Amino acid sequence: MQAPVRSALKSIVGDAHYRETDGDLVPFSRDATPLFSARPDAVVFPADTQEVSAVVSLATRHGIPVVPRGAGSNLCAATVALHGGIVLSLTRLNRILEIAPAELLARVQPGVTSAALAEEAADQELLWAPDPGSRTVATIGGTIATNAGGLRGLKYGVTRDYVLGLEAVLPTGEVIRTGGRLHKDVAGYDLTRLLTGSEGTLAVITEATLALRPAPRSSGTGVAYFPDLAAAGRAVAAIISGGVLPATLEFLDRPCIDAVEAFAGLGLRSDAGALLLFGDDGEPDAVAHALARMSDACTTQGALEVTRAAHVAEAEALLAARRCALPALSRLGALTILEDATVPRPRIAEMVERIDEIADRHDVTVATFGHAGDGNLHPTCVIGSREDTESIVRAEHAFKDIFTTAVELGGTITGEHGVGAAKLPYLSAQLGPDQIALLRRVKDAFDPAGILNPGKLGS
Repeated sequence: MQAPVRSALKSIVGDAHYRETDGDLVPFSRDATPLFSARPDAVVFPADTQEVSAVVSLATRHGIPVVPRGAGSNLCAATVALHGGIVLSLTRLNRILEIAPAELLARVQPGVTSAALAEEAADQELLWAPDPGSRTVATIGGTIATNAGGLRGLKYGVTRDYVLGLEAVLPTGEVIRTGGRLHKDVAGYDLTRLLTGSEGTLAVITEATLALRPAPRSSGTGVAYFPDLAAAGRAVAAIISGGVLPATLEFLDRPCIDAVEAFAGLGLRSDAGALLLFGDDGEPDAVAHALARMSDACTTQGALEVTRAAHVAEAEALLAARRCALPALSRLGALTILEDATVPRPRIAEMVERIDEIADRHDVTVATFGHAGDGNLHPTCVIGSREDTESIVRAEHAFKDIFTTAVELGGTITGEHGVGAAKLPYLSAQLGPDQIALLRRVKDAFDPAGILNPGKLGS
C-alpha cells in the first residue's frame, strides 16, 4: 500500500486503531487453521459502520484486498489475508444493542461473542441456540459469516436459522439492511440468507438482528458406551426413528475417548469402542421421558453401559468430555489438524470405517468425534512435529480422500467449519462447474472489484 492510503486509513480509524509493524501484524497473519499463514499490510479497527464504509470504499478505489475478521477462531482459513492488504478487525463493534423478550429477538454488533449473547439472553430467560465449540471467543459476525453449527444443531438448527436481518456494508461503501425484525418476510430475494455463510466475500456485516427462544426449564444428559461405532450408529438411528429429537447427540471414537480420559480424568470407560453422549431440554417431565427412551434405545442396541447424570454438575462433566476432545487430542502432537465433513446419518459408521481405512493407507493418526445426530464428523489428524513435512503431506492426501468419500456417500466437504481457503480446492468436485460459475457471478454482482476476501468463495 502506498503512503497516501496508509495516511487515509489512519485518518478514518485513528492512529491508535491502525497497525502496520511486523510485531502487530503477526497475530493477524493466521487464524485457528493450521498450515495457513499470510501477512497483511495493515490491520484496522473501525469503531462503527461509517468507518467500515470508509475503509472498504477506500480499498475499492485503490484495488486493495480487505479481509473482515472477528476473533479468528474459524477452522477453514477464512480470515487469512492470502493476498495481503487490509485486515478489517470488527472486535470494537462489540455492543449488544437490544434484547426484546416480547419479540424474541436481539440486535447485536458483530464483535459480540456468542457466549456473551447467550449469557445476556439467559438473564432474561431466553436462549441463544447456536452453540459453536469456540463460543467463548467466537464473534457473532464470524458465526454468521461461516454459518456456524455446534452441539445443539440437531434440535435447534444452525446460525442461519436465527438470522432475521443484517446491516452490511458493500465494497462500494453503500450500507444496506436486509430482512428485519420479522420471522415472516418474503419481500425480494433472501439476501440475509445469502450473506449468512458467505465468509466475508460479499459484504461486511456491521449489525445483526437475531431470533431468540424461550429458555428451556430443565435439561438432562446421559452417556452410553458401545463396543464399536457401528453399534452406536444403530442406537442413533433407533433414537431418531423412535420419535425423540435430542438437544445433544454426540459421539467419540476410541482414540478420542482415550485422549479425553488422559487429559481430563473424567472416569470414562477405557474398554469402549465408542461413546455416545445424549441429552434433551424442555419441560421436566418431557425431558425425563426423552432420556428414558434414549437410554432404552442404547441398551437395546447393545450398549455396554448407560449412565444418566444425576445433577447439573455431573451433566456438565459429561458435556466437558465432548467439548475437550480437541484440546485433549492436541496434547498428542505438535500439530493438530481438525476438519469436518458431513454424511447422511445412517452412514456415519460407514464413514468412520472409511476414515480409519484412509488413515491406515496414508500412515497417519486420525481420531474422529462429532455430531452423531446430524452426521457431522470431525476427523482430526495429530502430527508429532510441525517440521515433519512428509507426515503433513500424507495428512493432506488423507483429508482429500476423506472429503471425496463424504461426497460419494451423499454428504458434503464441510458441515459447519466453512470453505475458506482450506476447503476451496475440493469445492468444485462437490458443486460442479455450473454452480461454481454461478457463485462467481454472484460475487461479481456484490464485489466487482474483487477486493473482499479474495482467494476464497466465488474467487
